[in-house]
Amino acid sequence: MKIKLMRYLCVPAAMLALLTAAPLGRADETAPAKDKPLSKAKEKYDADKDGKLSDEEKAKMKEDAKEKREELKKEVLEKYDANHNGKLDPEEKAKLKADREAEKEARRAEKEKRKAERETKQAEKEAAKDAPK
Repeated sequence: MKIKLMRYLCVPAAMLALLTAAPLGRADETAPAKDKPLSKAKEKYDADKDGKLSDEEKAKMKEDAKEKREELKKEVLEKYDANHNGKLDPEEKAKLKADREAEKEARRAEKEKRKAERETKQAEKEAAKDAPK
């Protein structure tokens, strides 16, 4: 009987201790945003350079982002909207997706090529360094 009573009291107490201790360990991760430096993209909009974005600065950032999205949408429609109905049909979307995948693969191949070149140069340097003189 004593064991059951202890089990019923200890388990909830242990759970409570774990739940209250967990947020304390993450205090650094949840620090207020004002203490964190602005990203480079947001620094562009920090007109008064105080390290924070005011409401006007945030509004300008959102407006610019909206303009950029609309410009991208316009470019995509110009390039892929074959029937000029102002929206992408499934076939047009498939073409867009295929083109984006091809671009992504080309970037990946270029990255791999540069990596291989760096590794070759590094191997040549090490071989020259280790070669008897």
